[in-house]
Amino acid sequence: MLLKFLLLICAPLCEPTVVSLTASPSQPVEGNLVTLTCTVQLPPQKSDAQHLFSFYKDGHTLGPGWTSSSELQITAIWKASSESYWCKVRIERSSKPLWSKRVQIRVRRIHVSNVSLEIQPPEGHVVEGEKLVLICSVPEGTGDITFFWYKGSLGLNMGKKTQRSLRVKFEIPAVRESDTDQYYCAADNGQGPRLSELVSITVKIPVSHPVLTLRAPAQAMVGDVVELHCEAQRGSPPILYWFYHEDVTLGSSSAFSGGGASFNLSLTAEHSGNYSCEADNGLGAQRSEVETLNITGPVGDKRGLLPSGVIEGLLGIMGLTTVALLFCCCWLKKRKERRPVIQPRRSPSNTVPQEITYLNSPVPEQRHPVYQNVNVVSGDEVYSLVYHMQQACPSTAAEPPTTHNGYKDSAVYSRLKKPNFTDVDITDVDYEDAM
Repeated sequence: MLLKFLLLICAPLCEPTVVSLTASPSQPVEGNLVTLTCTVQLPPQKSDAQHLFSFYKDGHTLGPGWTSSSELQITAIWKASSESYWCKVRIERSSKPLWSKRVQIRVRRIHVSNVSLEIQPPEGHVVEGEKLVLICSVPEGTGDITFFWYKGSLGLNMGKKTQRSLRVKFEIPAVRESDTDQYYCAADNGQGPRLSELVSITVKIPVSHPVLTLRAPAQAMVGDVVELHCEAQRGSPPILYWFYHEDVTLGSSSAFSGGGASFNLSLTAEHSGNYSCEADNGLGAQRSEVETLNITGPVGDKRGLLPSGVIEGLLGIMGLTTVALLFCCCWLKKRKERRPVIQPRRSPSNTVPQEITYLNSPVPEQRHPVYQNVNVVSGDEVYSLVYHMQQACPSTAAEPPTTHNGYKDSAVYSRLKKPNFTDVDITDVDYEDAM
């Protein structure tokens, strides 16, 4: 009976102290805030005693160490291989601290998804020598995320980075022409990589100094066509070429697939001088060196000139024509001097009648008539002056001389029908002193 009485009296005084640890939330999402609370159940006689608290994770102290606060906040909790937590309590006037039980906190991980690749500068165009930035990102995902960057559809690995971040950059300090390709990235936080879409990168090349070539004959002359060819050895297409004569624009031509362009120019006397060209693909224009073109030959349109052989032939014909004209003038002058002078007719002598001879008379010694065209034309008729000379008959009377070189002169106007040269036989006409 006595023992039982003593136990009833000592029960409140001998009640053990209980220490426990709780986490809120109990199943936090990786990377989120977690609050640890250490609670102590003391006997009534020790309820007013001072307490000091300390928190631990896998043997490592969390926070500042011993503190009077029974709570500890973990700003971002992460999933690890060991996630065991507990706390200690040191009670005033107590010989040793009290430990809580170990608590396992289950941290939930969110896997990555919807991986995307962003480039800077945007739109996938970067100039050779500039910096290219490839940004791989995910909208959600917890824990350590490993990011990978790949070049080409076959996946040439360019590099990787592991961070607790949803957005990571990869830089190419100075891109080259060979960096033009397709790119993609991947992200993995423990459940296998997730891939982004392909993004095309185009490295644009500024044009180099172009070279101007004048494709012209060895001695350019007026009327020749000269080809001005301008070409930049490097530069991303399309390239626009401008052509200049003494810094005055002649025209332009585009090369949509690279290479050079040409401009044709028909030369005039004013086209002698200096020529240059300019290449521009939107990344800065470049000017060529100056080329000089000297135009020789006659001033004028070469297309209107005749070949030298034709000119020599024409000059020869003109010379022969001039000689012929001079000969005709001399012949006409001599003919005029020998032309018989027609004297006014006198009254015929009664003793010796004047003999009339017709052109068709069968006189054995008949002279040939002389025809002189007087250029009188009326319709189909031509009027000509005809001279007919015959030997004079002996006369005893003292008649004034009416003969010329022993022949009498007679002159009539003969009306002839305008000849049809297709019907006239010129063998029937005999002209005196004809050429």
